[in-house]
Amino acid sequence: MKLSTLSRLAILVLVAGSAAGCANTIRGVGQDTANAVDATQNAGRNVVRAAN
Repeated sequence: MKLSTLSRLAILVLVAGSAAGCANTIRGVGQDTANAVDATQNAGRNVVRAAN
């Protein structure tokens, strides 16, 4: 079965859209991880200040 040009174009657009969505998700996970690290470091500093 041969795919028409329009079908191939539609598949290409769907694949590109999916790839862009994955990139945004990966970027968001990276930001969330960085925020968690910052929060942990800040909590550690607060504990040290409270102990002094």
